Amino acid sequence: MSLIPSFFGGRRSNIFDPFSSLDVWDPFKDFSFPSSVSAENAAFVNTRVDWKETPEAHVFKADIPGLKKEHVKVEIEDGNILQISGERNVEIEDKNDKWHRVERSSGKFFRKFRLPENAKVDQVKASMENGVLTVTVPKQEIKQPDVKAIQISG
Repeated sequence: MSLIPSFFGGRRSNIFDPFSSLDVWDPFKDFSFPSSVSAENAAFVNTRVDWKETPEAHVFKADIPGLKKEHVKVEIEDGNILQISGERNVEIEDKNDKWHRVERSSGKFFRKFRLPENAKVDQVKASMENGVLTVTVPKQEIKQPDVKAIQISG
């Protein structure tokens, strides 16, 4: 349906109306899907992680503002799964406080990443600065094949 109502009744049907393209059939509109995101999982969903690969390492950066490093765990599970987890506790409420808005999430967060075979899982390093967790997983050097030049006689 169009977001702009017609003053003359009915639906807008002008092909030049840029908003008429919003009339798109949604095959799922009548289905109700259970929401898998609860208040307890809001912190998990909002934990954003970037993963980049450099020539030397795999580097993960996670935004976890307001947490101390004591509240964050970085683990290697099953030999090649990087697991980042932690918990942000709810602020202690004073009964005399009047809250106007609560937007910051609290609860547990948990992210897992399957590392490639070239990861040196025994040399993983993690640091935290200004609410950003950086996990560096060094890569094994790819051995270049030995190439021997052969003289051509003739």
